Amino acid sequence: VQLQASGGGLVQAGGSLRLSCEASGSISTINDMGWYRQPPGKEREWVGRISWHGVTSYADSVKGRFTISRDDDRKTMYLQMSSLKTEDTAVYYCNAERLQPDGRLMSREFDYWGRETLVTVSS
Repeated sequence: VQLQASGGGLVQAGGSLRLSCEASGSISTINDMGWYRQPPGKEREWVGRISWHGVTSYADSVKGRFTISRDDDRKTMYLQMSSLKTEDTAVYYCNAERLQPDGRLMSREFDYWGRETLVTVSS
């Protein structure tokens, strides 16, 4: 499975941006998907996730401003970011939990990760 993130860019504070994460390959081995980010000089942090059934959850720092969604075919996940703040500046990554061929969830160390996309929010 390959995850391709896109949509990053430069936006002013208060603006909006939508990131996409397209999955290709053995889609059937993907379970829940999510977004992480790594601000400059900081460690990577969890942003939010969407379950296989479409249930979403978010970090407190983005709750009410960010929305995760997923196409019906579960091949593409989106991160709609609104009311952006300078502290949202980060490299964003998409992530997917990996299933074994028998459907059981694999250890998180085997998660799929997409390439980063940079979001810069200017003041």
